[in-house]
Amino acid sequence: QDFLTSLDYEVLLAADGAAAATLTATARPDIILMDVQMAGVDGLEATRRIRALANPQARLPPIIAVTALAMPGDAERCLAAGVNSYLAKPFALPDVAQKIEEWLVVRSAGSEG
Repeated sequence: QDFLTSLDYEVLLAADGAAAATLTATARPDIILMDVQMAGVDGLEATRRIRALANPQARLPPIIAVTALAMPGDAERCLAAGVNSYLAKPFALPDVAQKIEEWLVVRSAGSEG
């Protein structure tokens, strides 16, 4: 959170996956960093809920899975749940910033024209 706010991003936090889905519905974030391993509703189920929120014409925010899951097949499970990208822990903070920027550019390009 501190790193992202130091880059002038507004950061909203959700305590768990259920709260993340609710917050997404109300706050309409530009991008979501989703921890996969959370108590209660995990990040993959939260991603499914977020993807189910919108009508077909709505542009949903990109979701980047942030996880310690690094076994073969884990990235595919995340992508199948609806995430757009995947960062395995441990990672360097500049890598997170780069991934966010990449997806914000993609999102911005999709809103033009």
